[in-house]
Amino acid sequence: MATITLKGNPVHTIGDLPGVGTKAPEFRLTRSDLTDAGLPDFKGKVRILNIVPSLDTGTCAASARAFNKKIQGMGGAVVLTVSRDLPFAQKRFCEAEGLDAVIPLSELRDRNFGDAYGATILDGPLAGLLSRAVVVVDQAGMVVHAQQVPEIAQEPDYEAALDAARKALSSGY
Repeated sequence: MATITLKGNPVHTIGDLPGVGTKAPEFRLTRSDLTDAGLPDFKGKVRILNIVPSLDTGTCAASARAFNKKIQGMGGAVVLTVSRDLPFAQKRFCEAEGLDAVIPLSELRDRNFGDAYGATILDGPLAGLLSRAVVVVDQAGMVVHAQQVPEIAQEPDYEAALDAARKALSSGY
């Protein structure tokens, strides 16, 4: 269980993020066209999992916009923004913001992602949503970076995640 804060008040997650050097847990999430997607669907790519409570909040929206901009020109990597928002809402957000480099994924049908990644918030006003975190998975399916953002209202460390992705890309799996 991780202890994080929401505007300075402690809240807890169901567990801890997968550790660096471990195999990333498999998942099935829902794309905005209502098809399923999982890690194998992005095989051969470095996967940056941008985990957020809801794209309908300022900080979550900011992280999706930032990753959309920062991933441009980084061939071989993909940003998967994961939330419990409905796929329809995720699609509207991405279209309204002109985001075309991030892939929104929803826990619409399968709520196992939050448990497997230790990101489900257990208490406080956001209980039941996902915490703010970033997990980078290399081409071989191994976790090469994991950040549980300690304060939900803060943005993640983009550069640390992107550096891990660049290192994975240069290793040539």
